[in-house]
Amino acid sequence: MLTTGVDNYPGFVDGIQGPELMDKFRKQAERFGVEIVNDDVTAVDLKSKPFKVTAGEKDYLTKSVLVATGAETKWLGLPNEQKLIGRGISSCAPCDAFFFKDRNVIVVGGGDSAMEEALVLTKFATEVSIIHRRDEFRASKIMIDKAKANPKIKFLLNSVVSDVLGEQKVEGVRIKNVKDEKETEMAIDGIFVAIGHLPATDLFKGQLELDEKGYIVRMANGEGPTAFKMMTSKEGVFVAGDVHDVHFKQAVTAAGYGCQAALEVERWLEMA
Repeated sequence: MLTTGVDNYPGFVDGIQGPELMDKFRKQAERFGVEIVNDDVTAVDLKSKPFKVTAGEKDYLTKSVLVATGAETKWLGLPNEQKLIGRGISSCAPCDAFFFKDRNVIVVGGGDSAMEEALVLTKFATEVSIIHRRDEFRASKIMIDKAKANPKIKFLLNSVVSDVLGEQKVEGVRIKNVKDEKETEMAIDGIFVAIGHLPATDLFKGQLELDEKGYIVRMANGEGPTAFKMMTSKEGVFVAGDVHDVHFKQAVTAAGYGCQAALEVERWLEMA
């Protein structure tokens, strides 16, 4: 919903706008009789069966739950930032890099994701600057070496973005040196934020097994082709998408996980 042009989802020759793609997903599901409730889930009780999911003012009792709450981008927290998401601010270079052809952009971050974002952007942008708050990167050596070997990539260390400039679109940033507190302005056309993701798992803490980063852990139940590979630590509770996937974080891979999980839920209910 926060992405503008989507060119990396199959079936759309000329690409598609993110919100339009989501609307098509919804209408396709409704054609098969799916009931969609437009309420936030405020509580989940997975400790006894039937499981209870609270959304709005209503409780839903169910034999099975498929968790697909996703992961949210960690944003910079700047006042002008949220207004310009999709107008020059992005968190997905594979999704949006094409729109910055022959333009100057920055990547904020210091891990492998930041290096990957920058390398993807070099295929389109004129210049890519990586801004990192420390004097050393957290990224792996191989990724740092790849970035340093690319003539389009520049590095600005010991620095943070203190403000985003522009009203209707990104026009520049104000950058502060964390050592001497000096601020400078840089004219740019785009910002790619790569400081990590936060899985939406607060509702499941203490009920499902999470890894050290808070992502839901998949725990195969059974062996061989009949195993439930998308099941969580709680029998009957399944998971799909970015809420467990720490590697790919793409719409098409999330959809693939969703297909696997849905098939397993159906098989689980037949056995229950």
